Amino acid sequence: MDWSAWHEKYDLADSWMARRLQTVQAQIGAALSGAPEGDVRVISLCAGEGRDLLDVLAEHPRRNDVRAKLVELDPRNTAAAAKQAARAGLQNVDVVTGDAALIDQYEDMAPADLVLICGVFGNITDADIEHTIAGCSQLCKAGGTVIWTRHRATPDRVPQICEWFEAQGFELQWLSAADVGFGVGVHRFAGTPDPLHRGDRLFEFIGYDVLATTESAARNEPTLHGQRKV
Repeated sequence: MDWSAWHEKYDLADSWMARRLQTVQAQIGAALSGAPEGDVRVISLCAGEGRDLLDVLAEHPRRNDVRAKLVELDPRNTAAAAKQAARAGLQNVDVVTGDAALIDQYEDMAPADLVLICGVFGNITDADIEHTIAGCSQLCKAGGTVIWTRHRATPDRVPQICEWFEAQGFELQWLSAADVGFGVGVHRFAGTPDPLHRGDRLFEFIGYDVLATTESAARNEPTLHGQRKV
């Protein structure tokens, strides 16, 4: 999968990706507006080109309060994100080319006010989704927010994801409707942050295309390439 070219679908105005991006951006804006006064720390895992956060920050009243760290493995995507941050004058945004699954990447930012896990849960196994959610208790401060996405194609894991967050002390604040074609969730951390477990690996990024083939083979079903939504 070419994860740089994949971003081009965001430019299709009526695509599900464009609609999901707008939904995520609206929730990011609300989370920033509702954050306590003072510095606001933001962590973005597998940030891609950073369109969800950077486009919001460019115009948001709290932009100068935000310190953000975006971690993404593809250097083409991080180059685009860094360029966008510079263009918008966002001096407190750190764009890192590296493995977003390594929790050590966030040692200097955790626990954060806002954690973004967008475009991840559709590309990793169920066990790794649960493990990543457990790791959010290390990444998110008390009262902080996690915004996540997941496709709603069969098997629809959105209800299970909500249960896993609840088990870790997160309260559901908002969830996109089941019939919009994608899942976006917002959870508030009502617990106490755990110390960062250095050396922990949150997930293995497999890719929705590979997962779709594997899942279809396990069910002995044909794969509908190009119709899976991450």
